[in-house]
Amino acid sequence: MSEYKDITIESEGNDGKIVFAEDVVATIATLAAAEVEGVYGMSGTAFEGIGEKLGKKNYTKGIRVEVGSVECAVDMNIIVRYGFRIQEVCRNVQNAVKNAIETMTGLKVVQVNISVNSIVFAKEVPAEQPKPENRVK
Repeated sequence: MSEYKDITIESEGNDGKIVFAEDVVATIATLAAAEVEGVYGMSGTAFEGIGEKLGKKNYTKGIRVEVGSVECAVDMNIIVRYGFRIQEVCRNVQNAVKNAIETMTGLKVVQVNISVNSIVFAKEVPAEQPKPENRVK
């Protein structure tokens, strides 16, 4: 996200209002998706990749959030690990993102749209060599 946008959540009483940046919702979505088994990472645009190479860490890479006063929608681009059922991974991401955003912000999540942009094959891990036994003679 190139510009920061503040979101104001109005409370029901005269308690005041709560204001936080739109990137907060995107960061919550990223962290929730990263915890789902089968997700390798997020897939962003070339512009976002250039920013990371210049040393700017972008936690909202591959995420677009539309936020209203009481509800929001999330669009995500993810990379899935090979060997996992893609529909199941996406469903789990949708549930995790929805639950995290609703719990942490109080916003109602109406949509979590996911695009799978790539599949990553696991690097082959060499089998462990048997350790020589240390025998005392």
